[in-house]
Amino acid sequence: MALALVSRASDRMTEAEWQARVELAACYRLVHHFGWSDLTATHISVRVPGPEHHFLLNPYGSLFEEITASSLVKVDLDGRVIDPPGAEVIPAGFVIHSAIHMAVPELACVLHTHTAAGCAVATQRDGLLPNTQHSLLIYDSVAYHDFEGAATELEERERIVADLGDKRVLILRNHGLLTVGRTIGEAFIWMYRAERACRMQLAFQGAGVPGYLLPDAVVEKTIEQGRKIANNNRHPVGSREWPAMLRLVERIAPDYKN
Repeated sequence: MALALVSRASDRMTEAEWQARVELAACYRLVHHFGWSDLTATHISVRVPGPEHHFLLNPYGSLFEEITASSLVKVDLDGRVIDPPGAEVIPAGFVIHSAIHMAVPELACVLHTHTAAGCAVATQRDGLLPNTQHSLLIYDSVAYHDFEGAATELEERERIVADLGDKRVLILRNHGLLTVGRTIGEAFIWMYRAERACRMQLAFQGAGVPGYLLPDAVVEKTIEQGRKIANNNRHPVGSREWPAMLRLVERIAPDYKN
């Protein structure tokens, strides 16, 4: 989105890396704007374009509302900081995100949250229920990963990847939500849809009244409609919404691209 992306390449990075930094910083600001952040916890990562297998994470100790393009930390797949020297990242962020970046190179972005709605649904035995349009349209794109404690052990990476499979939303049981995408915009919109579905589920459950049971045929029809939306190559998930999100962040936090 030309409106939000600014041209800046230095002796330390390519133009492609800088543009990735700008978009990722925008994503951090949007996550804060929508109330999905958790102080300095959780992460959004993006693969740096190029052959080096580097990716960008938020610096340890920074709030999402403080993230700028130049403040992001570049690390390699072993978790070593490449740039800037002396910067720190949270080990759990490296484990969860590197698992996917290592195994599925075409997934450029990984987004992880600890929202109240996401954690609440992740704690429920049956997970996301197929009882609203919002949940049904993403239902076939959702997978689950069992909680193993704080994600600091490298051995967990294989299980994360195996559980994700070819899905775009991973409910981390008793922990939170994780989404992936070929672009930052795709991962963000999957998270938006998953978060909304979780909020609606909790609103229904908190109402304390009997639910309206959908016919099986309607459930299957809507899930199939969701599959078609997820696999629409002409209009990939996020391709229409993400430019609007960049316009929004340009209005509310234009310093993100510093």
